[in-house]
This record gives sequence, C-alpha cells and structure tokens, in this order.
Amino acid sequence: MELRALGRTGVKVSELCLGAMTFGRAGETDEDTARVIVDRFLEAGGNFIDTADVYAAGVSEEMLGRILEGRRDGVVLATKCRFSMGEDPNLQGANRRHIAQAVDASLRRLRTDWIDLYQIHGWDPGPQIEETMSALDDCVRAGKVRYLGVSNYTAWQIAKSNAVADARGSEPFVAVQPQYSVAVRDVEREILPLCVADGLAVIPWSPLGGGLLTGKYRPGTEAPKDSRAANPTPASAMIRRRLENDRMLAAADAVGEVAREIGRSPAQVALNWCLHRAGVTAPIIGVRTPEQLQDNLGALGWQLDQAIVDRLDDASAIELGYPHDVHQMFGIRPKTWGA
Repeated sequence: MELRALGRTGVKVSELCLGAMTFGRAGETDEDTARVIVDRFLEAGGNFIDTADVYAAGVSEEMLGRILEGRRDGVVLATKCRFSMGEDPNLQGANRRHIAQAVDASLRRLRTDWIDLYQIHGWDPGPQIEETMSALDDCVRAGKVRYLGVSNYTAWQIAKSNAVADARGSEPFVAVQPQYSVAVRDVEREILPLCVADGLAVIPWSPLGGGLLTGKYRPGTEAPKDSRAANPTPASAMIRRRLENDRMLAAADAVGEVAREIGRSPAQVALNWCLHRAGVTAPIIGVRTPEQLQDNLGALGWQLDQAIVDRLDDASAIELGYPHDVHQMFGIRPKTWGA
C-alpha cells in the first residue's frame, strides 16, 4: 500500500484508511473478526485507522485499544467527538467542557497516551468558534493530540475555524473528513476546492455510497437481511432515499457496467475512482468482514483509464449551482471539477 502525506503535516498515512464504525455494533463486527480485519490491513501495509467515540457507544474505541496493544506506535490513529455519549445533556457538543471530557475518555478506551488525529464529528452551532478551537488547541499543547481535523462541516465553517485559529496563533484543522463517492459528489462544489487550495488532507467517508455502488441495493428489491438498510436507522433511511434518486442510480449502474467490462468488482471500481480524485488523501473503507477487506484492497495498484473516468463522471455529474454556473460562463473552473 502506498503512503501519502496527511495534508501539510509531513505525517505519512496509507492510501486507504480503515474505518472502525462497524466494530462492536450489534449484528456487525465482533472483536475476533475485528482483530482479523486489523491484522490483515496492517499486513497489507495500512497504517491509518479511524473511529469515533460514538461508534457503538465507545465499544469501537475499546476494541481498537485492545487490538492495537503492543503495536500502537506503528498506527496513525484517528477518532472523533461531538455527538451524544449519554443522557447527560453535557455529554455532547464542541464546547470546552465536552471536548476536555471526551478526549480523556477516548484516550482511556483506546489505551493510548495520544491521538494522532482528533476530529470534531459535526458542526455545533452552540459554542463560539473561538471556544472550540481554543479547547482543541489545549488538547494539542497538553500532548494528548497531535493534529486536528473535522468532519461534516461546510466549506465556510472550515475556513472560518481555521481563520480564527490563525488569528489566535492556535492549532488549525489539517484534515477534513467529508462524504464523497461516485454517487455523492457535492463536496466538489466548495469543500474540495478549499482543501486543495489550503493543503488540507481529505479523508472521504462512504466512498462506496453506503453500499449503493457495490450493487448490494436495487430499486424494488428487499435489502439483504444482514445489511444496514434492513434495519430502521438513519443510515437505512438515507440508503432508501438514494434508491429513489435517478442520478445516483445511474452512477451505480455505470460503476457496475465498468466493473463487468474490466473484470473488477464494483467496490474496486468505485474505490479506485475515489482514490485518484484531486485532493483525496485516503478514502475510509468501513468493512464488516475480512472478505470485504480483501475485495477493497483489490482497488490498489492500478488506475482506471481516463476514458472510463470520464464515463463515470458523466453518469454521476451533479449540477454546478450558483455561482459555479456563472463562473463556468466565463471559463472559470476549479481544478477539482471533473478532475
């Protein structure tokens, strides 16, 4: 597995990041299976693993802490805080109180003295940006965290947060974790150009479109019983909405057609597309089984022909929207559009 720079930090991370969201979740990945997945990922040259405190209410972090014991130094470990961790209304948010509590709790669960990349899991409109950035800076200065990142922010929220950090001389966000795939390309409007311009690492989540791009889900058919879409969760509702979206279905069909033509799995085609987009550092693969991991690793070591990339881009194209459509009228086009 090749290594890539984590933005402008100088830290080297594997071109795929192993996501641990399924670890410890009921009906998904138990600890024995998770250990096999982590072992095989590390054996394949991976060194980048992402989790969050809210995944299985802390169980994902606890599992990783045990699994990585004795080999923590060789892993670039990322986790996140923001969402509710209990009934106490203060066990959530991006305020100073919760960040201070959450980082210590993650350190205990992960059985480590430091977190390589600590991320705010989603925008919190409650605290001032200055409070959030100051609290995160304290984590870095205390040696608990090495670098800071963010997930599910808009471009203006990322830019303003880093402007505040710059003005105060505190640590900025160096990495962004957005949703990005052949099916979901909205980040190409604002977020991806910002990241490219400012040298921020991009770590896409759901590069397989929540399973849509693998062919697992089709309109008019029941979801597999062991899939997330089969259970009443926000994730399953999102997948069902995608099955009613003509553009996303066209993207899935195009991925399937390409896969058949070139003798690859749909997952490998979708991942390869994401791996080679301008600005992307390391897509996150959220596998539940060793077999899924093995299939995903097949996306490495080759690259889709440009003609095929163009086909996938055309099939999945999103509307530019204002003001990008006006910019296009005058021949202004960010590098990340159709990259």
